[in-house]
Amino acid sequence: MSKLNWSDTEDVAIALYETHEGINPLSVSFVQMHQWICELENFGGDAKASSEGSLEGIQMAWLDEWKYDNE
Repeated sequence: MSKLNWSDTEDVAIALYETHEGINPLSVSFVQMHQWICELENFGGDAKASSEGSLEGIQMAWLDEWKYDNE
């Protein structure tokens, strides 16, 4: 299985949702989310290769997952 990267928006979002279940993604800063993504077991992306756009995309996809179970 290949490692996740910054472009794997949906897969990273699902991994965050599963790892940090119950946390509203909008309550997490980009700095914290970046750290959590880099700590994911199956993440292999370069920590310096992220961008605000990639983090925002991941956060919105994570929010979609979170909303499904919390609204």
